[in-house]
Amino acid sequence: MRIGVPKEIKVHEYRVGLVPASVGELTARGHAVLVEQGAGAAVGYDDNAYAAAGATIVPDAPAAWGADLVVKVKEPQPLEFPYLRPDLTLFTYLHLAPDPRQAKALCDSGCTALAYETVTDVHGGLPLLAPMSAVAGRMAVQVGAHWLEKAQGGRGVLLGGVPGVPAGHVVILGAGVVGSHAARVAVGLGAEVTVLDLSLPRLEALDREYPGRVRTVAATRETIEAYALRADLLVGAVLVPGAAAPRLIKRELLARMKTGSVIVDVAIDQGGCVETSHPTTHADPTYVVDGVIHYGVANMPGAVPRTSAQALNNATRPFVLALADKGWQQAVAEDPHLAQGLNVSGGRLVHPAVAAALAGN
Repeated sequence: MRIGVPKEIKVHEYRVGLVPASVGELTARGHAVLVEQGAGAAVGYDDNAYAAAGATIVPDAPAAWGADLVVKVKEPQPLEFPYLRPDLTLFTYLHLAPDPRQAKALCDSGCTALAYETVTDVHGGLPLLAPMSAVAGRMAVQVGAHWLEKAQGGRGVLLGGVPGVPAGHVVILGAGVVGSHAARVAVGLGAEVTVLDLSLPRLEALDREYPGRVRTVAATRETIEAYALRADLLVGAVLVPGAAAPRLIKRELLARMKTGSVIVDVAIDQGGCVETSHPTTHADPTYVVDGVIHYGVANMPGAVPRTSAQALNNATRPFVLALADKGWQQAVAEDPHLAQGLNVSGGRLVHPAVAAALAGN
């Protein structure tokens, strides 16, 4: 099979779909890998590294997209829609629920599209979302601390505090992968940390891991509102696989939150869990509503692309090999977890949660 690796064109997206180690695994099995010139340069993998792994370096995006299977990081951008076609299999993050335009382009093209974020594992987890969620969770506290600085427009609060001065309060909505990693960094900084979730087992796990260091609270409308009002940094870390994120923070609540507090809405890929959230970019990451700074970068791990690309490839490699060795139909038929990744096929949305989220669009 011919596998294409185009260069990512989303704003400030430096990751690459396949690193040379993954290319080597594919070429060792007899597959042809077409890597667009410069696709991995931003993460330190030059064309020579790909050539040494057996790849063919192609001069432009159309050549890479001309492969049978295209492996990317981010969803196809509008400039890439013309490359979609019926005999193409696309494997990447799609996040279709808040993006009807992309969903229509994929369906109209007749291509087959599998989404990293809906592939499952035997435990019901999302193994291809988890590594990037871990990166985004850890980054959320890091970037939140930065935007809390007075020079950036924030409250001027040091999350860890100092002797004699209280620590800042980090409130995390969601105790999944993003939330647990955000809690780890916040605890490490010495912040006051509160995590809210619907799942008592998740809260119990955090309580065992950080006894006395993390306040765990069952999420209700009342508790979400109460702790949002106390937050210096609020991290949105909720996820409903394949579906739009629930809007947990309403517009009217913002005016009552602390002036100069920061919201980092990691759920922005699925539409955001804050009513006033909208996607931003690394080039222009924040905006202010009612005195509250909003950070809504939709590809946070793209800021640390070398770490992210390696972590993502560790997770995606077995599935890419299966798709290349067997073709998507056999691979999906034999692996029910990969089958959950199938979002678009035969001109229609086939993942139930994605289809439900986009119904009427």
